[in-house]
Amino acid sequence: MFTNCLKKTENLSINQDSNVSNVDVALFIDKIKSNIWVFGIPSWLFGITDRSIAAFADGYLSPLEIFQLFTASFFFVSWLYLKPEESFNSNDLAPSQYQEYLDRTQANKLQLKKLHMISQEYILPFPYICQIYHLLNLKHLETVHRFSLNNLKIINISHFETTNSGGIIKFKTILDSPGNPLRIWRQPTVEVDLILHTPYTIELSIPVYNQKRIIVIFHAFPLNNSEHQLFIDIYSDLEWPKPLLQIILHFASCLTLFEDLPYLRALGDKKIERLFNLSRTSNHETALLFKRFVELYGSSGETTKLLEGSEDN
Repeated sequence: MFTNCLKKTENLSINQDSNVSNVDVALFIDKIKSNIWVFGIPSWLFGITDRSIAAFADGYLSPLEIFQLFTASFFFVSWLYLKPEESFNSNDLAPSQYQEYLDRTQANKLQLKKLHMISQEYILPFPYICQIYHLLNLKHLETVHRFSLNNLKIINISHFETTNSGGIIKFKTILDSPGNPLRIWRQPTVEVDLILHTPYTIELSIPVYNQKRIIVIFHAFPLNNSEHQLFIDIYSDLEWPKPLLQIILHFASCLTLFEDLPYLRALGDKKIERLFNLSRTSNHETALLFKRFVELYGSSGETTKLLEGSEDN
């Protein structure tokens, strides 16, 4: 999974369990302070906007209103300068612990940027539920992407578990053709992870060689009943030249999307909404994750709520 790549940077040398605890506390406090500071920015902006509208409503600024606006603006600028830095310093932790804390903090900031390869964004003229069905239906890997994946086959489902907001399915795939170009990426037989994080976010994690992975994060957001926005972010810890890897990943992503278009169009022409009824959902093991989506979000008008929630945002 995506977190596995990040964990590699956190596996620093630690001699005692108490060291880990203190460092984790420091990082946790950092996160809380940072979240509070971020939350404060829109709060202050709302306050300043509200006071500005009230002050200019009558077309006249009184000395009291000017003072209130000046005070609110002063505190907002002060808040920006109060951006939290480190919760702990060298006096709070032992030297070895403090150095570990600095290393891990810096690693967390840089690792995502290091692992990120490409981003793509599309607005597609198909209902959002078509994209969800497509991404969570494992059989499309064998059919829709028959060309780009060169007849990749799903051998079996090796693991499935539910989470509060989705689920995780692991399935084994095989490249049975000796000339399959995907062999430059991965072993002939690997276990792939597909994770439903939220109703809008899906992760595909593909093992490569030497415990390296390629991770694709899909964010699909409904714009209206007939359009959705798709974001594709690809991460990898492959030790290839990054520009070369980016070119290959851009090409591969565009190719698979091109293959998706006729399939999504066909889904859009059908009454796909009926598939989001639990009684009509397939019980086949390749549809387990899609069935989990339907259980959480598909029945009793939940797909309509997802559309409305996205429009509100």
